[in-house]
Amino acid sequence: MDLYQRHCLPCKNGTPPMTEVDEDTHFKNLVGWELVRTGTHMIRKEMKFKKYLEGIAYVSRVGAMADEENHHPDMHIFYKRVVVELSTHAIGGLSINDFILAAKIDKMEQPRF
Repeated sequence: MDLYQRHCLPCKNGTPPMTEVDEDTHFKNLVGWELVRTGTHMIRKEMKFKKYLEGIAYVSRVGAMADEENHHPDMHIFYKRVVVELSTHAIGGLSINDFILAAKIDKMEQPRF
């Protein structure tokens, strides 16, 4: 089953973050993301928009989907660009949930410029 077809599940107490091998395995299925391994491991994606309000609309769509999955990314809004950062705060690193949500974000209809 592809990642975007799965659903995020709460991490159990004591769940360790993914190993770098597992991160690499799931990361290769994403489009346009950056794997950050300094400090807390995360995956990060920057989107550019033609207009400021298009970025705001994108954040709203991602936020609604993230809320349905009960897995909430950090999102940074700048003029005509948005940065989405995913890590699992409860375990201090990456979990399968981060890759599931990233795959769902990749499947969203993206603006075409």
